[in-house]
Amino acid sequence: MTAFTQKLLFVSLCLLSVMATAQYTETINTNNPGLSQGAFAVGKGVAQIEGNLFYRTEQHDLQRYERDYTGLSMQLRYGAFMERLEFSFIGSFASVNQMDNRGFGNIESSFSNFSRSTIGAKYLVFDPLKFFGEKKVNIMSWKANNRLNWRDFVPAISVYAGANIDLSDNNLLTPPNDPTFSPRFELITQNNWGQWVFVTNFIVDRITTDYPSYEWILTMTHSINGRWAVFGEYQGFKSDFYSDDLGRGGLAYLITKDWQVDASATFNFKDTPSVFQANVGMSYRFDFHKDDETISQKKNLKGTGDDSGRKAKKEKKKKIDF
Repeated sequence: MTAFTQKLLFVSLCLLSVMATAQYTETINTNNPGLSQGAFAVGKGVAQIEGNLFYRTEQHDLQRYERDYTGLSMQLRYGAFMERLEFSFIGSFASVNQMDNRGFGNIESSFSNFSRSTIGAKYLVFDPLKFFGEKKVNIMSWKANNRLNWRDFVPAISVYAGANIDLSDNNLLTPPNDPTFSPRFELITQNNWGQWVFVTNFIVDRITTDYPSYEWILTMTHSINGRWAVFGEYQGFKSDFYSDDLGRGGLAYLITKDWQVDASATFNFKDTPSVFQANVGMSYRFDFHKDDETISQKKNLKGTGDDSGRKAKKEKKKKIDF
């Protein structure tokens, strides 16, 4: 192989790497297994379902109760009208068994309901790759082409607006006197650093009610190879109804380009109440996206939970996230 041929091959590989980052990709873009939302939409013409079966246990030392939750959480996502726009339903339903240890005897009770039922839309307002353009390729230096610079720290930014729906008159999983409809707003950022993706969600929830909630989720995801990825996530929220700090971690496996399975665990750092939760989930995509410049994406990164996840967790002109 001549020196010219070697350089030509090197340039071709570099351009392919840039295109794989910048153009529409074929691998599923899911928020599972974390709880954060990535900045990028699933893509125009894409319908996606993401679900989790979970078991959660709580023990409150001061109020002296124990609770066991079993339930299902899910996200239904659809990209419509444009690549930057996504509509979604996010919900979580749980059945709870409670043991009240106060008084002279133990009182057992059970109830079930939605702890969250939200419809909303997400819009990508800033894409750094479109704003700055593609990086220049240095044919003489692999290191120069792969090291981080200041523009890599400029995130993609999305905004989300939704409405919480509570049709129950006495829902013990939501704040007291919760109205039928209440607003939820999120500011979402995402940085893609090669095999690493960092996502943040800043959330204002139920601000028109007696129990507004302020939340933040930080998710870091790492792609090990073309199939496996891991994530770590921190979630904090503050409200007069319930405040906590949660840690979360897990992994995901890509079965096909449209099908992912995952598992995660959640814990907190206090005993009022103490929390542990285990999740197993899957995500599946119905891909009706039409694009002549489709390129296969070999890595699956969170962009979670999401982020969370992770929160690891298809995007046009970006790397995939869980």
